[in-house]
Amino acid sequence: MLTFVGLGLYGKGDITLAGLACARNADLLFFEQYTSRLMGMTIPEMEGMFGKSVMVLGRREVEQDADVILVPARDRDVVLLTGGDPMVSTTHADLRLRAHTQGIATRIIHGPSIASAVCGITGLQNYRFGKSCSLPYPAGTWIPTSPFETILRNLEQGLHTLVYLDIQENRFMTVPEGIALIENMANLLCREPPALYVGVARAGAQDQRVRAGSGTVLKDADFGPPLHILVVPADLHPVEREYLEAFAAL
Repeated sequence: MLTFVGLGLYGKGDITLAGLACARNADLLFFEQYTSRLMGMTIPEMEGMFGKSVMVLGRREVEQDADVILVPARDRDVVLLTGGDPMVSTTHADLRLRAHTQGIATRIIHGPSIASAVCGITGLQNYRFGKSCSLPYPAGTWIPTSPFETILRNLEQGLHTLVYLDIQENRFMTVPEGIALIENMANLLCREPPALYVGVARAGAQDQRVRAGSGTVLKDADFGPPLHILVVPADLHPVEREYLEAFAAL
């Protein structure tokens, strides 16, 4: 059996009771931390909470050499821990399909995800979100413009955009960096950049920070430590605007 367990947004208090019981009863625990990071809990703290060792996996083990997970799951209880909710990432959906083709039973224990929590944090209504996008760091002279094109299409339809900021091994994109990249993409495409952004830092933590404003304002704002995420809102409903004014200093 292979069980995907979501750890939630930030720290050790975010996992569900079902997920906690499953992890404690597992024969093997793996933790995938390249699609997301759990910034409020260390691996030793995780091992103390679950009462067993946790093997940390990178991208290669999950996407290419998945036998490290799948082989023991044929006759043992294996748990793959992920930040947020497991199936928000297509990587995990692909792994579940590979397990299925090998006759390995699977199940999912969901956890809180930024994909849903962002609505409560920002007050932006969930049915008004369009396609999300990921914003990577440029690699040399390669500067992809597809994230801005997604934002532009959503804005044209009156839809908000959730923008996932790049996570690398020891580098986490900040809200100001993300806005600067989006504005650069707009300039490359000879388009106006978005007029409004909402930045969120450390969603789910006691010191969670949310701030709304123009690119000029937020590029100078201090959002503190990671993880950060960005929203590009469309035209605001009056209730959305009131919420941002009350809780995000708009």
